[in-house]
Amino acid sequence: MKKSAVLKLMSVLITALMLSLTACSNSSTPAAQPKAAAETPAAETPSTVEITDIHGKVQVPVNPKTVVALDNRTFETLSDWGVKLAAVPKDVMPADSSYVKDEAVQNIGNHREPNLELLASLNPDVVIVGQRFADYYEDIKKLVPDATVVDFSFDVSDASESPGTNLVNGLKDSTASLGKIFGKTAEADQLNAAFDESIEKAKTAYNGKDTVMSVVVSAGEIGFSAPHSGRVWGPMYEMFGWVPALEVDAASSDHEGDDISVEAIAQSNPDWIFVLDRDAAISSETDAVPAQDVIDQAPALKNTKAITAKHIVYAPNDTYVNESIQTYIELFDNLSAALAK
Repeated sequence: MKKSAVLKLMSVLITALMLSLTACSNSSTPAAQPKAAAETPAAETPSTVEITDIHGKVQVPVNPKTVVALDNRTFETLSDWGVKLAAVPKDVMPADSSYVKDEAVQNIGNHREPNLELLASLNPDVVIVGQRFADYYEDIKKLVPDATVVDFSFDVSDASESPGTNLVNGLKDSTASLGKIFGKTAEADQLNAAFDESIEKAKTAYNGKDTVMSVVVSAGEIGFSAPHSGRVWGPMYEMFGWVPALEVDAASSDHEGDDISVEAIAQSNPDWIFVLDRDAAISSETDAVPAQDVIDQAPALKNTKAITAKHIVYAPNDTYVNESIQTYIELFDNLSAALAK
């Protein structure tokens, strides 16, 4: 082969080799790689949420750092969700509450003489007001002007309104609002669904004709819990269509029940007696008489249909100071189980 031909062949081979190396080099550079899909920025968690309380719409911090809760209808829900509280009114709470047992949680006292100065010193982000502490709403707003104060009060004793509807909507709305504030919307939905289910079961279990007598036992005395307005039981007459064994004029929502004679209760001869034990929730005395003993030992009641048929249902012991949605679910389940027998 001529030298010129050899040179031409070598030139071709060298050129081919260089092109090959260049191609390999280019294929390994980022420019040759497919472009990565543009990353989608994570959605930012809102810093506040709008809820509606008894006063209107309120912008509330989400997952607030320092929280004071004063509404007995909220404590069990907040505890179940693991929400940390800075202070609560321990004097009007169940003794077995996780907040009462926790020494790090400050004690505001009770609604008769609350330690509002302590509340102010905590510099809370959110204060949850309701029921017993509703009258202090404006005072608290002035004491902690930088805090968001929400009021979950609702009235179940106003005869001009619908007690049953107020109870149901009040508990469900406050539960949903708490879920939004503390990032527990799924848990709130589950609670409200369980509440609805317990109501339907209790409605179905009642036969629509048995007469009902509801009472509050306090300090060994039996008080009358009036239909519609009576403590705890009142709204349920409307909710479940109960037939009252007795109705009286000027009945109230007194926390110890109305002063109606046991003889009058006995004369109404109810098919069922439903009992709220006030002392079981608040008494620190070891010699307090349980409501069941008071009912069992009342001579005037012993021949009534409810007693002879053992048609008596007691509200959970802590109901008087724990009117949470969980308490009502338990109570309604107890009612439906008893009524269905």
